[in-house]
Amino acid sequence: MNQVKDLKVYEGMLIVVDMVNGFVEEGVLHDKNIKKIIPRQIELIKEAHDKNHLVIFVKDAHDEDAVEFRRFGNTKHCIRGTREAEVVEELKTFEEMDDTISIEKNSTSFMESLEFRRVAANTPNIKTVDVVGCCTDICDFNGIMGLANYYDEWNRDVEIAVHEDAIATYNEEERGEYVEAAKLLMKQQGIQLVKKIS
Repeated sequence: MNQVKDLKVYEGMLIVVDMVNGFVEEGVLHDKNIKKIIPRQIELIKEAHDKNHLVIFVKDAHDEDAVEFRRFGNTKHCIRGTREAEVVEELKTFEEMDDTISIEKNSTSFMESLEFRRVAANTPNIKTVDVVGCCTDICDFNGIMGLANYYDEWNRDVEIAVHEDAIATYNEEERGEYVEAAKLLMKQQGIQLVKKIS
């Protein structure tokens, strides 16, 4: 954890999901097209820091024998401690800034990380959550829906916004139906889908 204030002071939070080398630069699940969302993510990270919001970098970091690999067809990726599990170079500087936390996860949902749950439980004054990252239809979707359900369970009125111009998935042209289905399901559950007005 970097230099973070008392978690109770934060009223806004930006979650950057899985912008790691294993999805952007190298490995079996990478897609260099995901780089196109980095400039917008940088804008949103800077805005979050200007507002004194908490920024969380969620990083896929698996054990060598992670069960997920078998479930997804032996797609071994983002092994903990390797370059694949590190944040992409363009965002590394921001990962080291104040008001920033890095959290590793071993599943397709950041809500299943005990560290993330601890942060969620200890940020009682959060009113808004913004989400960016990849992959839209897997890790973004699963984490966001889990977070929405968590806030519902604890009767916390938190607005969740997904930035459509700052999310992407691998092989997006081929996987378009999954991406659209994920967006539709998020909208149905009251998640806001937003994008920068040009």
